[in-house]
Amino acid sequence: MICSFGAGIRDFLDGWSTRRLWSAFAKEDIGDSHKNTMLGPLWLLLNYLTYIGTFGFVMRAGGGDKSYLAYISMGLMTWFFILETITQGVALFSREESFIKGTPLPLSTYVFRLTTQCVIRNGYALLGCLGVLLLSGIYPSVMWLWSGVGILVVLLAAPAIITVCAFLGAYFPDSHYLVSNAMRVGMFLTPVFWTYNGSHGARHIFYWYNPFTYFLEIVRMPVLDGAMPLKALSLCLSICVLMWILALFLMGRYRKKVVFVL
Repeated sequence: MICSFGAGIRDFLDGWSTRRLWSAFAKEDIGDSHKNTMLGPLWLLLNYLTYIGTFGFVMRAGGGDKSYLAYISMGLMTWFFILETITQGVALFSREESFIKGTPLPLSTYVFRLTTQCVIRNGYALLGCLGVLLLSGIYPSVMWLWSGVGILVVLLAAPAIITVCAFLGAYFPDSHYLVSNAMRVGMFLTPVFWTYNGSHGARHIFYWYNPFTYFLEIVRMPVLDGAMPLKALSLCLSICVLMWILALFLMGRYRKKVVFVL
């Protein structure tokens, strides 16, 4: 097991050394996905704002707090990043099959490439979120730095989550569909749109026993409530550490075997 961890660490270090390559590929992928369009990558920003406007209108049809748009804008920004890392991560190795079989690049190169793509795409959502916050009358304060810490924790967990999901998708192809459907449902079981005010019942369970809740809260609460949920932060850091341990083990143990199951 120790050898597996060592091999996994070496693969990630070797992958990091190729950062010029995977960062260039990631930027090219974003450009190619919007090639010959009028707005280019700005469509990512427009799509995000469309979600905010649509869900904000539907959820606030009966009135409500004026800061609700800010609430769902931060929730959607964080959720979209988590959603993309998981759903795209499951299909990563099968999507990169030709490269994996044809080049000697470290397997983590593809993990970092997808992570960078997710960061770039959701960077446009971040711009839109900042705009919504300002329009909602929420202006920068010192507590926003804690939100930045929360974003860093989410970013730190991303490569590990992608790695675990990628091996899951490679060895269990049906997981592509299972994970995709689960995340669609999970969007409505996570407090992205709805709020929790200490009530009991199903909403109480979905709030407290849903790990995604805590990743949303460490990003959202410092800005909207002016407080950092330290328990949520510690839980997210624990999840991050566990995911990295699992990712390093899987990378070290199966990186040379995955080519035979693709």
